This record gives sequence, C-alpha cells and structure tokens, in this order.
Amino acid sequence: MNKTELIEKIAAGAGLSKADAKKALDATVAAVKDALVAGDKIALVGFGTFSVNERPAREGINPASGKKIQIAAKKVAKFKAGAELTKALN
Repeated sequence: MNKTELIEKIAAGAGLSKADAKKALDATVAAVKDALVAGDKIALVGFGTFSVNERPAREGINPASGKKIQIAAKKVAKFKAGAELTKALN
C-alpha cells in the first residue's frame, strides 16, 4: 500500500474527503517525526511503539577493497509491534 492508497482508506474509514484525509495523514507523520527528532517515544496502544535507537561507531570492511573503514555512530528509528497487531498478523 502506498501513500495514495492509505489516504483513500483513511477517507473511506473516517468519512472524510481525500483532501482532509491527506491533511490528517501529513499532520500525523509530521507529529511522529517531530517527536522522534526530539528523542521522545510514541506508544500507540494495540498498534506499536516508535522510538529512537543509537547505533555506536564501529569498524567495518569495504567489500570491494577489503580495507577496514570507520562507520560513524548514528540514530535510527525503531518500531516494535504491539500485542494486538502481532495477534492480528498471526
């Protein structure tokens, strides 16, 4: 499912116009992004939890040359599915 299809599902499910559903989706995505950038955790009971993990700097190997390289530390977004979502999938 892509963004357009998700907007159509939201519009149909909530009885909104596609324009209003797009605004709602964009606002939701922006709010999640802003919270993660600020280092907050977002917990949607039954659906899952979004959080930020920090990966430490490490040493890797360039597969083309075989030389060792330094891989910088970085932050990554993490999603952990909630119990209801996991149950629905299985």
